[in-house]
Amino acid sequence: MKRNISKVAVSMVSHVMLLLSISLYTSCSTDAMVSDESNSTENGMEITVSKKEAVDEQQPCDNMANYLFIEREGLVNVEFQNAKFSSDWKLKTDGNSFSGKGYMVWEGEQYLGNPGNAKTTFKIKIENTGTYQFLWKSAVKTGNSGTDHNDTWLRFIDADDFYAKKDDSIVYPKDTGKTPNPEGASKDGWFKVYRSGNDLDFKWQARTFDNNAHNIFVVFKNPGTYTMEVSARSTGHGIDRFVLFNGSKTHQEDAISDDAGLSEITCN
Repeated sequence: MKRNISKVAVSMVSHVMLLLSISLYTSCSTDAMVSDESNSTENGMEITVSKKEAVDEQQPCDNMANYLFIEREGLVNVEFQNAKFSSDWKLKTDGNSFSGKGYMVWEGEQYLGNPGNAKTTFKIKIENTGTYQFLWKSAVKTGNSGTDHNDTWLRFIDADDFYAKKDDSIVYPKDTGKTPNPEGASKDGWFKVYRSGNDLDFKWQARTFDNNAHNIFVVFKNPGTYTMEVSARSTGHGIDRFVLFNGSKTHQEDAISDDAGLSEITCN
């Protein structure tokens, strides 16, 4: 009889020790699970805030160098001044045909055959893949000729393709390994992109190839972030806004409309 009682006592002690072990393990696990939480006090009350919630409440992007422009429904629509520029790019507000806070104009020396100077970049996030046409709204701000002071360099170095087209004719920037190339200035993957005509005020037009105007196209085969580069060429060429639009989703008239919403900006 005493032997049976001893066995029961030993069994009960073992059971209690097992329960204590489970309790201690659960306590340690709970501490580990909430280790990503921090406590703060507000009005005398302790508030627990998780690190995830803190990350989700990100501050607005206040550094233009980190701007990321989000494509929506086949449209990228950007005010050109929303980038970091060197000192000879000037923000101007004369006239009433620009949009937003003003337009940028190059007032430094001319780089007619030498792209890459006074370069600025725009980071663009593409979700809807495909072929996009490029247009910008620009003006001649020096002189009275529509064929002078009317162009700036443009490059998409990490896009899947960057070319200009007129009817069945397609040309590629020089030094990319692709041919044919346009007549006129082009170098290191840059197109000279111009506007023409004697109406010198702001209008939507972006072309390359001298005396045989070809429109500009960019191909994005995969969703992701791409870089658009702009560099100075002609003194006095003013740029107000640019768009990239996928013709299968957005018509040109809608893309360049004053009512078209600007692209959302987040931090890159």
